[in-house]
Amino acid sequence: MKYLSILLLALTSFTRAGQDVYTCKNAKINIYSSAPIEDIEANSNQAISVYNAATGELAFSLPIRSLHFEKAMMEEHFNENYMESDKFPKATFKGKMQEHPDLTKDGTSPVTVTGDFQVHGVTQNRTIKGELKVNGGVVSMSSEFMVKCADHHIDIPKIVFHNIAESIRVRVSATYAALNSSK
Repeated sequence: MKYLSILLLALTSFTRAGQDVYTCKNAKINIYSSAPIEDIEANSNQAISVYNAATGELAFSLPIRSLHFEKAMMEEHFNENYMESDKFPKATFKGKMQEHPDLTKDGTSPVTVTGDFQVHGVTQNRTIKGELKVNGGVVSMSSEFMVKCADHHIDIPKIVFHNIAESIRVRVSATYAALNSSK
């Protein structure tokens, strides 16, 4: 809840009395690394997102420690050795959707969002493709993209090079509710 409050406060610059603003408090994030020795996967359902349909602005915030792994040791190494989660507690994205899908009609639309993606304290300008779906008035978004560890100064020691991929696949899915909705 703390992260949602902070994100909502930070994004008030593009909210007009809550009109056309949608929020998701439990966006799902999946990360996957395929390497010669082992595959590594983690999941979180604690990311938050805000989408302003009027302006196309979109933001996500993920508490890094909310990503959980099958093996406790992997989770510990991920947080302490690679992500330095105490120093860099969250990953964020703040950008603008290039398209303006009609949210009053059911359907699926490809979308492209360009903005700042920050991981491990390093911000990269990214263009990310995804999909926006409206079904019965419910707005949802999904995306899959790759993140290069080196782009965010995440060092992989040579000794574990065969255990961790240089690029990590990220999958995101979020279902939104209108900010002023009673749902």
